Amino acid sequence: MKTIKIATTLFIVVLAFATSSTRAELSPADAERLGKDLTPNGAEKAGNKDGTIPEWTGGMTKPPAGWQPEMGYTDPFASEKPLFIITAQNAEQYKDRLSAGLMAMLKKYPTFTIPVYTTHRTFALPQSVYDATKAQASKVKLDGLSIKNYSLPGTPFPIPKNGVEAMYNHLNKWYGSYKRCAEWLPVKASGDYYRVGFCEDSVQGQNFDKPEPNHIFSFYGYYDAPAALVGTIYLIKDPIDYTIKSREAYIYNAGQRRVRRAPDVAYDNIDDGTEGIRGSDDYWGFNGAMDRYDFKLLGKKEMYIPYNAYKLIDAKLKYKDMVQKGHLKSDLFRYELHRVWVVEATLKPGMSHVVAKRTFYLDEDSNIIALVDGYDGRGNLWRVSTLPLVQAYDVPLMFQAPYIVSDLSNGSYLVTGVTNERKQPAYVWNAKAKVDDFTVDAIRRKGTR
Repeated sequence: MKTIKIATTLFIVVLAFATSSTRAELSPADAERLGKDLTPNGAEKAGNKDGTIPEWTGGMTKPPAGWQPEMGYTDPFASEKPLFIITAQNAEQYKDRLSAGLMAMLKKYPTFTIPVYTTHRTFALPQSVYDATKAQASKVKLDGLSIKNYSLPGTPFPIPKNGVEAMYNHLNKWYGSYKRCAEWLPVKASGDYYRVGFCEDSVQGQNFDKPEPNHIFSFYGYYDAPAALVGTIYLIKDPIDYTIKSREAYIYNAGQRRVRRAPDVAYDNIDDGTEGIRGSDDYWGFNGAMDRYDFKLLGKKEMYIPYNAYKLIDAKLKYKDMVQKGHLKSDLFRYELHRVWVVEATLKPGMSHVVAKRTFYLDEDSNIIALVDGYDGRGNLWRVSTLPLVQAYDVPLMFQAPYIVSDLSNGSYLVTGVTNERKQPAYVWNAKAKVDDFTVDAIRRKGTR
């Protein structure tokens, strides 16, 4: 299938300065809009004209009555029914609000549907993060791919004016830290799958005992299944600004009993346990350096995206009841109408990546990627990433769970970060950490225990 252009119905036109290499700081007047006509994170506070997107009134910051962490994230909207269901038969009437990837999934799989529910703007963050965003809003600026005058936490560009700024907002989304053990499920076209267990500990720079400049996060991950992968440990340390410093990545191999540098844990490198479906920079929808693509902000658009996906992460669900040929069962999903930033990334001349073009759809409220369309070098839609959003009402913050990459060329797909059959609570949020626990010596010690 050929590249599908973003519809001309985008209702915000990005002006000339959106593609310039250098952008001045946000004006004090625009910074003052945060928390007024804009949300503290930069989204439009008002709803849309027909009321199908409501006003943002603070988001969801408290758990449902009677909730305990051991229950997992229970669904506060469990009693709601879909407003309507989009199928291959009626997709044309909704195409202006569907990504190219979702349209392709409807066309390829007769069992794939899109249940659309009432929109709830549940996104919220701690007040301290909002305060940090506003304090920096008129100071942070962009110089090419270099971000200036920014420190964690906070959204660097609450009113993004180009694609790089929008992507920086996603890359610097606040979570403090998280720990989780989850499954990756590589699913063949037949519907058969196996389980890969992966535990990870990701800590943002400000949560360390000795914060360092230009440090966005450190990541420690290891496999706990299957046996062939057990003993492999990753250590990754990412900068905020890749023009100053590159990613530091290391891998411990149990067979060799040594740590080595792993510069290939980036870009389109294939991670073990993914069956070649996902590259390293597909994690979280996109991560790592932006130097291989030109990023263009196409504008803002009302679209159906996977949101408030509590049903999908229900701890009572078994994986065998979620997986089927071509995709996870559609009735487990919840799609809502939200405003999204649309960013198109095109591979630069002379650069190498198996995905030649990507279209990212970032939720306006959270700045987090919810959908990605990936195209091959011939312009054919190839990989469709679906990253349902969930509000962790006890923190509060919004996160993606799980990450799903569908390969349209062969009918396989990969589910990453699925925690239904893991011990609850599956996530530990915003803990403090020691720098010394994220070093080469530390993973060597962990690997030889």
